[in-house]
Order: sequence, then C-alpha cells, then structure tokens
Amino acid sequence: MFARSTLYTNNYLIKQLPQAITFINMKGVIVLASDKWICDFSPMGDSCIGMSLTDLFSAHSEDWQLVLKRCLSGEPGLPRVGRYLDETGSEKWFELEKTAWHDDEENVIGWIVQGEKASQRMQNEVQLDKLHILSTEMSDIAKIGLWEYSLEDDELYWSEMTKIIHETAPDYRPTLEDATNFYKSGHSRNTIAMTVQRAIINQTPWSSKLQLITAKGNEIWVIVSGKPIYKNGEFTGLIGTIQNINSLTLSEIKTRENEYHLRTLIDNLPLNVFIKDLESRKILVNRSEMKYCGVTKESEILGKDDFEFLDKETAKKSRKDDLRVMHDLKPVLSKEMVHVKNDGSKTAFLTSKIPLINTDGSAYGLVGISMDITELKQKEEKLKKLISVTSKQNEKLLNFAHIVSHDLRSHSANFSMLLDFLTHEKDEIEKQKILGMLTSASDNLLETLDNLNEVVDISSKSGLEKKPIQLTKALRSVKQNLAMNLTKHNVKLFNKIDSKVFVNVVPAYLESILMNFLTNAIKYKSPNRRPEITLRTVSENGYTVLSIQDNGLGIDLDKYGDKLFGMYKTFHDTVDARGIGLYITKNQIEAMNGKVSVESEVDQGTTFKIYFSEKN
Repeated sequence: MFARSTLYTNNYLIKQLPQAITFINMKGVIVLASDKWICDFSPMGDSCIGMSLTDLFSAHSEDWQLVLKRCLSGEPGLPRVGRYLDETGSEKWFELEKTAWHDDEENVIGWIVQGEKASQRMQNEVQLDKLHILSTEMSDIAKIGLWEYSLEDDELYWSEMTKIIHETAPDYRPTLEDATNFYKSGHSRNTIAMTVQRAIINQTPWSSKLQLITAKGNEIWVIVSGKPIYKNGEFTGLIGTIQNINSLTLSEIKTRENEYHLRTLIDNLPLNVFIKDLESRKILVNRSEMKYCGVTKESEILGKDDFEFLDKETAKKSRKDDLRVMHDLKPVLSKEMVHVKNDGSKTAFLTSKIPLINTDGSAYGLVGISMDITELKQKEEKLKKLISVTSKQNEKLLNFAHIVSHDLRSHSANFSMLLDFLTHEKDEIEKQKILGMLTSASDNLLETLDNLNEVVDISSKSGLEKKPIQLTKALRSVKQNLAMNLTKHNVKLFNKIDSKVFVNVVPAYLESILMNFLTNAIKYKSPNRRPEITLRTVSENGYTVLSIQDNGLGIDLDKYGDKLFGMYKTFHDTVDARGIGLYITKNQIEAMNGKVSVESEVDQGTTFKIYFSEKN
C-alpha cells in the first residue's frame, strides 16, 4: 500500500515539473512523463505512457532519430541537440540529456531523459555563424580589419585583415604602443594617440582618416574607428575597425589636384565661364563672371539666373538661347550679343553655349563661355570712323587734285592762247582787247587760287579750338552784314531760335556757314513769291540741329543729290552762281565733327539741316 502510494505521489510530482522530463525503463518504454514533456513531444496526451521512446518519434525526421539514438546509447550527461518538427511541421530545436534512474538500492532501473528547448540559442548560434561569415567576407572585400583592446588585460587583438593592412606576420601580437607607432610621425601619430586616450577616459567613439607606415615601409591612408565596449554596465575596453583607403584617397587627392588646376585655369582665363542647370541657374562661375556680375563671393551668384543681373529683355533673350541649346542639344558658338545690366550699362560679348548631356541623351545643363568684346567693338567703331574720315579725305583729296589739275590747266591754256594771240597781233586796238582779256584771266586765276586756298585752310585747321557761341547773337551779326541784300529782295526772315541755345563751334566758321546758307536762300529765291527764310533748332542724339528753310526754287535731288556739295557744282542758271559755297560750308561743318543734310522739292523750297556736335 505504501509503495503504491509513493509511486502515485512521485507520478503526481513528476507531472507538475516545469521541464520536459520522461522516465523510461531498461527496455526503452516510457513509464512516467511530465505534462511539459507531453505538451512538447506527445500531442496525443497520456497515451505515450507505455510506448517505446523510439516509437514515439518514429514518424519524425532522420536527423531527430539520429539525435535520439545518440542520446540513448551515449554516455549519461552528454547533451544532444537536434532539429525537431512538431505535428504542424514547425521547426524547433531541442537539447536532450540522459541521466541514470536508480532504485533505493542504487541499482540502475532505467533512464531519465530531459528535453530542453534550444530554438533561440540555436538561432543565435546560426545568426552568429552567419554574421561571422558575413563579416569575414566583408573584411576581405572592403579590406576592413577588426581590432579589440582589453582594458583589464592591456591586450590588443588584431584580426587577420588588420595584420594584412599593417603588412605584419600572421603570428604578430602587437601592444597598444606598437599599434600607435605604426602611424606616421606628426599629425597622424599624435591624433591616434590622443584619440585612443580620450576614448579610454571618456568612453567615446571616434573615426579618423590617418596615414600609417606598414611593417614593410609602405605609406598608406586608413580610416580607423573605435567605440567603447561594456560588460554588466562596466567599461571593459575598445573595439573597432581599420580600413585601407589608400587607393581611394590617392585618387581623391589626384582629383582635388586636377580640380584645383582646372579651377586655377578657368579663374585666370580672360573669359567669362559659367555652368547653368536646366532652370538656367548658375551652379559654377569663374572670377571674370563674378566680376562682371558685380559680386566678390561665389555664393552671391550661385543658384541665381540672369534676371538677377541683366535687364528683363536681355535676360529673356539669354533664357531663350539656353532653352534652345538644351532642347536641340546643339551648341551656339561665337554669337555676338549685347548684354544690358540692370544699371543700364551695355557690354558686347561673343558667347558660346554648349549643352551638358546625360548618359540617356538628355541635357542636364549647359556650359557658357563669353568674351567681352566691348573695347574691341569700340575700337572697331573708331576704326570705321577713321576709315570713313580717311575715305572722305581721300575723296576730297582726289576732288581737290582734279580741281587743281583741271582749273589750273584751263587757266594755263587760256593764258597761253591769249599770249600767243598777243604775240602775233599787229593791231594795237586788238592788242588792248587781248591785254584786257589777260587781265580778266589773271583775276579769275587769283579767284580760283583763293578758293583753293580756303579749302586747304579749312582742312589744315580742323583741330581749331571750338567755343560755345550763342546762336542768336551770331545770327544777328550775319543779318547786319546782309541787311542791304535782305531789304533789296524784300526777304522775310523768321528767327525761331531760343536765345538760350549755344553751339560748340569755331567762331569764324559759324559766321561763314550762316552767311553762305542765307545768301544761297536769297540768291535762289522764286520770282513768283516773296522770299521767306525760317530758322529753328532742336536737340537730337548729341547734336544741336539748326534748320534753315526757304521757299525758293528748290533742287531736283533725284538729279543732283549726289553732286550737291561738290566743288563748282551749280544747279540753276543764276549769273553769280559759282558752286563753291556749299562745298566750303560742308568742309567747315565736318571739320567741327558735324554733318549737313538737305530736303528739297523743285519750286517748293529747300531745308538745310546743320548738325553741330554737342561734344567738345
């Protein structure tokens, strides 16, 4: 009775155990089992009692069968770990451990088998194995070495890759001081020594880019990083990595050198260089472009477009060109453009714009190169003016040479003929007539020489000093000299010139110019109406323009327009017309950097416009 009660009690206690435990006899039959065992391994409940342990797991994997066999046949206390699939097919890991079951007399009557879940531990071990494999592979690929320093033992551990980076022997065992001395003397060694010391004292992580000298004397760049490690909340040392970045760093240094050389080049070019993005915002500029835009720092212009520095219309044209270049993917080369700044100043440029093209064939911006040709254009304009003046002077010279050649030859031939007549003439009366003609020819020659001398005098004195002269005062003086002529021909003169108008002229030329134009207006009056002359002034494009309008005979400009200001050119049958006045007047006006134009209709009148330059 007592034995049965004891077995019942033991059975009850075993069932309540929190571990998965079963008792099997020497034949391998299950005698007792805890509820935990039944839950984990026998979903059929108590039916496992009386079953052979091997039969209980007969439907499971061969791996688990092998683990079970090793457990039952092996030495007691030796755990066996295996993968177990439950009734749902879920994977679980269990650790089985066998212990001898003794009776009261210490005889072995069976075995106690304990099953312990090992899923989490096995997963951790698998994960650790994977991490170890992964870290090893990464270390080999990225050339990253591992190191660890134990504060308690004052020992430094280097991984295989760390030794490879330092080019030491595989069995090399460094100290912390040895590791520090590998770094290049100076900045790198001082930095690593202070950084490690600070990390030990303050328990702070770090990462530094430094140079070290390997055991074979090679100088390389590395990134060395470290962080503190703790055990039970106590700082125990440092762990970190070291990576060989020599090739990358040397490449970066070379790239920086190339960038520096390129930047030095473009900054010292006498050209404006810039790069724009798709929105025409500048993302790179050189010094010339910064100077042109009136800024001293690159940050003041980067990210801004032409609307910030040019007037609205000029900026619109520039944007239009940008869009065309980036859309058509065709460069615009040496296009002459005039840029107008917001302050109104103008600059002439030869501009080239070249698209920047992605690998997919689309544009992501453009490169612009502009050369300031303002000074060149100014010199070009001066050269054009010089050529124009030279051309006019050559024309005048040719005209003058023609006049001298023609007129003096005519006078010479006339003299020669008259002298020949005088030599052979016997009649005294006829001789007196010939002498009279010689006198008249001599007077004509002197008049011609005077006219030619006046033209030469104007050309040679073109640099005479100009002075501001009140125009109404000069007109008043001319009117006094022409008073009798104006009265004789009943001329009505309208002076609409403001008394405040002054012109920069050679004083003697101004009076001659007014005298010539007024005299011509009287000389070529219409016989059908009272002569009227009107004078007025306007300011126009840097000139004070004096217009002298009459209602006289007028000139057929289609017929005589290109000959109007020629020497000895006349266009009416007026007895006293000599054709020298307009020629001389035009020379006087041009000598003062002015110009003259004419508007006329036959029998309607003529208007001469004299342009007096407002510049000195």
